[in-house]
Amino acid sequence: MTESTSALPAEVWPGSPAPLGAHWDGTGTNVALWSAAAHAVDLCLFDADGTEHRQRLQETTHQVWHGRLSGVGPGQLYGYRVHGPYDPARGARHNPAKLLLDPYARAVHGEQTLHPSIFGFAEGHPEVPDARDSAPFVPRGVVVHDSFPWDGDRRLATPWSDTVIYEVHVKGATMRHPEVPPALRGTYAGLAHPAFVEHLVALGVTAVELLPVHHFVSEPHALSRGLTNYWGYNSLGYFAPHAAYSATGSRGGQVTEFKAMVKSLHAAGIEVILDVVYNHTAEGSHTGPTLSLKGIDNGGYYRLQAEDPSRYTDYTGCGNTLDVRRPQVLAMLMDSLRYWVTEMHVDGFRFDLASALARSLHDVDRLSAFFDVIHQDPVVSTVKLIAEPWDIGEGGYQVGNFPPLWTEWNGKYRDTVRDVWSGARVGVRDLAYRLTGSSDLYRSDGRKPFASINFVTAHDGFTMADLVAYQQKRNEANGEDNRDGESHNRNWNCGVEGPTDDPAVLALRTRQVRNHLATLLLSTGVPMLTAGDELGRTQLGNNNAYCQDNEISWLDWSSVDDDLRAFVSRLAAIRHAAPVLRQDAFFEGHELPGTGGTRDLAWFAPGGGQLTSSDWFDNQLQTIGMYLDGRGIRHRDERGRPVVDDSYLIWLNAGADELTVQLPGPPWADGYELVLTTDEPTGALPRTTVVPPGPIRLEGRTVWLLRVVRRP
Repeated sequence: MTESTSALPAEVWPGSPAPLGAHWDGTGTNVALWSAAAHAVDLCLFDADGTEHRQRLQETTHQVWHGRLSGVGPGQLYGYRVHGPYDPARGARHNPAKLLLDPYARAVHGEQTLHPSIFGFAEGHPEVPDARDSAPFVPRGVVVHDSFPWDGDRRLATPWSDTVIYEVHVKGATMRHPEVPPALRGTYAGLAHPAFVEHLVALGVTAVELLPVHHFVSEPHALSRGLTNYWGYNSLGYFAPHAAYSATGSRGGQVTEFKAMVKSLHAAGIEVILDVVYNHTAEGSHTGPTLSLKGIDNGGYYRLQAEDPSRYTDYTGCGNTLDVRRPQVLAMLMDSLRYWVTEMHVDGFRFDLASALARSLHDVDRLSAFFDVIHQDPVVSTVKLIAEPWDIGEGGYQVGNFPPLWTEWNGKYRDTVRDVWSGARVGVRDLAYRLTGSSDLYRSDGRKPFASINFVTAHDGFTMADLVAYQQKRNEANGEDNRDGESHNRNWNCGVEGPTDDPAVLALRTRQVRNHLATLLLSTGVPMLTAGDELGRTQLGNNNAYCQDNEISWLDWSSVDDDLRAFVSRLAAIRHAAPVLRQDAFFEGHELPGTGGTRDLAWFAPGGGQLTSSDWFDNQLQTIGMYLDGRGIRHRDERGRPVVDDSYLIWLNAGADELTVQLPGPPWADGYELVLTTDEPTGALPRTTVVPPGPIRLEGRTVWLLRVVRRP
């Protein structure tokens, strides 16, 4: 992308109020900005040396300020200064001394610097506007035109039941990867490098879920501690790829590079899902900076407290909440979603703190305007939609309560699996629901098992290796005296806190990691792996590394557990080959005709009998057998033919001691082939092992996957 060298225009033509943002038409650029409360709007154009040229927009149509500038083209840096009342007590925060980023900017150039001028109010006097110019210390928008050669690329539309998600940070994935060229590490191009893509393919991943890539800035409180926002949940530009992840520059090159990354991942059969943060912005609370929406139309974009409009309603814990009840805000979010699908070719979205988007007046509303608009949208309704079904407000925990079309991060799955493997005496009743797609949460409204996004770890919390090595969080490096991060992690350190040389403890820890991962990938629903868990990655006990843009967070490719990586690849391959492990319909538990009395789903106690009512309510029970009959699959293939698979028996023994379990005989099986065991570092036995029905010793803290053998 080249910088425009044309002379700046002497006047601004009327232009058009649509589309919003800055759009080059080949000879000039049309700009349009919505503000219902503004009295005047200045467009600010910047030369390469930072010299600013202000042009007053003379036209307003339906509260949109607009104009056309002949000769202004791609590469031009710009921003706005908005004139209007400054009256925080009434929710008005206009201050033309503050340069504002266009919320529709397609690319962003420049960093935010922690300087007093970025705040709209005078220090110590919030009722007085600050008169200092913020332009040298805040990012600017970039006029972009990108005719990318997609060459027939299109969304992959991988069925949900075939999907394996890999949650990954663009920068952290490759910053330490020795096979990625240094200039590309930590970038979109680095993520698309064959060395990393080949790892994803070998792992069996079908989709990457990227931590936020909307352009973001760091919070002042992090900058003041010498830290930065690493995760990126602090969005400033909903249409712009984060500039710092670009190896090709921030004058529009980030747009092309992002598209090239998507194209490369699609060519490898991997979908791209974006973690999006439409619930709040980087402008924070009433004490936060004025960077964009706050200065454009504060009350028009944010939810203000009715009793005190100088304060924000905060359902996010980040200082503010976007007011999705307002048509213009809802339109901005939908425009953003459609842009990323149609122009950037992404395959879906994971919505951070989605309950905040669903709130109407106070309660989380399943029929809110946000859901209605998405459901009827011909573009957004066709991609993968994942909700993080909670926020911090009252009534915000909504696991299982999002409407059809939506899948959800299943927090109950995470909690149950962690409880079971940490040794908590919780029985197996809840575990059975989680292993089979959580029908108690998703069946009643017509959703299917893939509505459950199953996960044990995520970016927020312990890594898998730390989950079994630390009882207590170790967040001192975050500068908050270890007060931040979750304290109740449902975890177990295997008897020793932190690093150890004890071989018995190390062996137990690696087996516990395999137990968690085996449970995850053998469960019905959609599994989500956290990047690095397959490598044995540690964050040294930090369970809230949002501000650690360093080796604590980056994947360490010099210290890879190759056996563990092979174990995960083996599990994913087994899952991919076995339709009975990734069903589209919930199990019925009914007898199957012509099988002699087997069921599509059956549960066995260690003694060999099917679980009784008292077993289901026995909190001391830590061992369970799950039988899945491949002749009872209820979905059909694309040609309407029945899908038939092998049958499997999965044993999970979360108890510390080995015990004898009875493998059921006919009609369930004539024998069993042990396909995978968490006793072995890679899950594979040295040789094929077939055992008859009857008693067999099952090690403590072990998962077995047995394929049913039937006589011809």
